[in-house]
Amino acid sequence: MSSTSHPPAVQTRAVPIAALIGLHEGSDPTEWSRIRATQLAAGRGLALFMLAVTTIGAAMTVLLFAPILPWWQLGGWAALTTAIGVGVAVRRLSGHHRSDGYATLSEVRQTALEGIALATAWSIPPLLFGAQAGSGAAYGLWMILSLLMTTAAVGMAPLALPTLIFIGGVGLSVTVKLLLAHGAAPAGATILFTLLLMVACLDRARSLVVLRANELTLGERDETVSLLLREFEDAGADWLWETDGARRIVRASPRFALACGLDLVTIEAMPFLRVLAGPAWESGNFAAGLRLLADKMKARESFRDLRLPVTVDGEERWWELAASPRYDERGGFCGFRGVGSDVTEQRASADKINRMARFDTLTGLPNRLQVNETLVRAMTEAEKWGGRCAFMMIDLDRFKAVNDTLGHPIGDRLLGRVSERLSQLMDDGALCGRLGGDEFAVVVRDARDSEAVERLAQRIIETLSRPYEVDQHTLHVGASVGLAIGPRDGRTAEMLIRSADLALYRAKDAGRGVYRAYEPQLHVQAEERRVLEMALRQALDKNEMHLAYQPVVNADTGQLTGFEALLRWTSPQFGSVSPAKFIPLAEEARLIAPIGEWVVRTACAEAARWQGNARVAVNVSPDQLGNPQFVTIVASALANSGLPAERLELEVTESVFMHEGLGATKVLERVLALGVRLSLDDFGTGYSSLGYLSRTKFSSIKIDRSFVQGASKGVREAIAIIRAVVALAKSLGMATTAEGVETEAEHRMVQELGCTKVQGYFFGRPLPVEEARALANRRWDDAAAA
Repeated sequence: MSSTSHPPAVQTRAVPIAALIGLHEGSDPTEWSRIRATQLAAGRGLALFMLAVTTIGAAMTVLLFAPILPWWQLGGWAALTTAIGVGVAVRRLSGHHRSDGYATLSEVRQTALEGIALATAWSIPPLLFGAQAGSGAAYGLWMILSLLMTTAAVGMAPLALPTLIFIGGVGLSVTVKLLLAHGAAPAGATILFTLLLMVACLDRARSLVVLRANELTLGERDETVSLLLREFEDAGADWLWETDGARRIVRASPRFALACGLDLVTIEAMPFLRVLAGPAWESGNFAAGLRLLADKMKARESFRDLRLPVTVDGEERWWELAASPRYDERGGFCGFRGVGSDVTEQRASADKINRMARFDTLTGLPNRLQVNETLVRAMTEAEKWGGRCAFMMIDLDRFKAVNDTLGHPIGDRLLGRVSERLSQLMDDGALCGRLGGDEFAVVVRDARDSEAVERLAQRIIETLSRPYEVDQHTLHVGASVGLAIGPRDGRTAEMLIRSADLALYRAKDAGRGVYRAYEPQLHVQAEERRVLEMALRQALDKNEMHLAYQPVVNADTGQLTGFEALLRWTSPQFGSVSPAKFIPLAEEARLIAPIGEWVVRTACAEAARWQGNARVAVNVSPDQLGNPQFVTIVASALANSGLPAERLELEVTESVFMHEGLGATKVLERVLALGVRLSLDDFGTGYSSLGYLSRTKFSSIKIDRSFVQGASKGVREAIAIIRAVVALAKSLGMATTAEGVETEAEHRMVQELGCTKVQGYFFGRPLPVEEARALANRRWDDAAAA
């Protein structure tokens, strides 16, 4: 800001002559309508002056020609001229236009009639009277007309159109008279005089238009400034302030004094910095913003958007200041002048927004952004001081089952309880946050004691695994933890998070409910997994997959009842890949749907080539049942192959029912409606689903090989479980299939326990398609021959 001000410069504008005299519209119609109103208002203001000049000129002309012409000629002309003058004056005075109003283009054009009428009246004396006058009278008439034309060019220029017509008409009549009576020289001089008057009229009219246009612009600016100042005054949170060269307050405004909590008398001449420092002035414990302000004022530098805390009546407020140095006419420093705003509410809103950006709205824990920022700082400190930090990734076990069975509101409240327990385990050196979904994270700033970090990981698992009481539901979820130590396991935050993620995956793979620390080998395994996934994505297209068929026989007679179709993958790059390795990968990579569809279609097509009634069993994953097209796929496979529906058996595991939110039961009911048989695989190894057994029409229950092997070793629990499953199946009208029977002793045992069907190496390993087909057809031929 400067101590001196300058009036705004008048703009130089290009004014088109056609717009000036009203022949066509200007570039800004609104502005020109206001300019035309000013022209018409000026014409109204000059109406009486014009009438007086016309009357005086007519009287002088009558006196000049009275000795020469008859009275009736002079009287008639004088009466006509006066009547025209009075008519023009009355017309202009009756106009409604004001200088701050608006006028149309046609209203300006209509004034041309005034100029024509006056020019006609004043052209009569030189053309008619001049022929009877001597040189003295002619000279006097020319003087009168010159005076009228000059007066019009100077005094009536604002209304340019009628003025130019009047000057041009009178000048033309005099030129014609002189040309006929006295030759070209005086006529040429008259033409030049007339043109000069017209140019002068236009120049004066243009100056008046430019002046009026700038007045309009300045008026708009003043109005805008007034509105802004009015808003400024009404805002109540802004004020002006000023200091002298010694940084003392001068000319304090009432609003500034009120903002400071002081009166005008007290605040005047007080040091500006002391007012802002408040109670901290004596202790010298200044805020950083105040120190920066002091430096700026000491260096006499302009500043803006400078925020600092101030204490007003014992309450902390936040102000935003802007100012510039002032200098006098000689360049001497006079102090500062600036504006201040109370931005306490804006800062509170910004803090709230910042909190929302860094905290999870559901749990109140730090979100992914703040966790990352904390980890970056911890990594920086560890690198700087040669220490260690730790990062844990936590994944809740069985949380999806809660969401699917009880709904998201219960799941959200469960996450809130988990966050409360997790927060209670944190001390000053650790921070926990939610990454999203059911994933949480912990940053340990000082991890030099690795055993303490591992104990914390174990406490997290134990604490989060305790039962939860949510809305009269007792919920059981667990936790798996992946642990990485920085900078050993990663030089950057991104690398450390990746290492912890790999360790978490290893913990899940180990059976969940445990923690695992990162090992360098995990990166190698992750890369192998990535390459394996890429190869798996192309396996179907490259015909690298095939089905093997393991026989299922009657437990009592040993007669073949069907086959279980088992998926196999032989990769040119990896060789024969275990199903235990690639099937979970296919499920995680969302490849199980196309692979599963291929298995169903291939198995149905092959079974249709078997003679007799041998069934084919196909394993179905929960993800396949979540596909809306699954029932259509099964129906299409049966129709295309011609296989009877009762010869297809779909095997599902108990985990299917934990995806009830996906509608697994309804899908199975639609499959049953096709005539397809259902078998419950690995019963007893997963979640309890006796309720689903009673509601879903399974044709058989498969007993997992772990129970068969346990029973063969005399484990009482395994024997009891097999007996219980057999009894349950009989009561529900279902068959039981014992898996993994490898010896004759195991065969006899499951027979004695009541199993109806047997599957295992004792009766046959998984067979290639040709051998399985030959076996099925041979058994059919043997049965037919018998």
